[in-house]
Amino acid sequence: MSDQILMNSYLLLLKSTVEVYVHGTLESSNDDVRILLNDCLNSTIEMQGNTYLEMADYGFYEIKNVSDKEISKVIDKVDCKN
Repeated sequence: MSDQILMNSYLLLLKSTVEVYVHGTLESSNDDVRILLNDCLNSTIEMQGNTYLEMADYGFYEIKNVSDKEISKVIDKVDCKN
């Protein structure tokens, strides 16, 4: 297996794990369990981000620069305060 396939599989595993921790955090009725799951969620999100950046460094993902105007358009679309 190539490094790209292995890293992509790991990235998909992390994304699936995030989904499990999100649901567990939201559904937990015990504060201690919710805190533990939330800590695991944050840690897994950090691992996912680091893996993505490493994959980009290897050229497995192309990171494109986006203009401030385009970013503002997206923020305006998803701004929950409006």
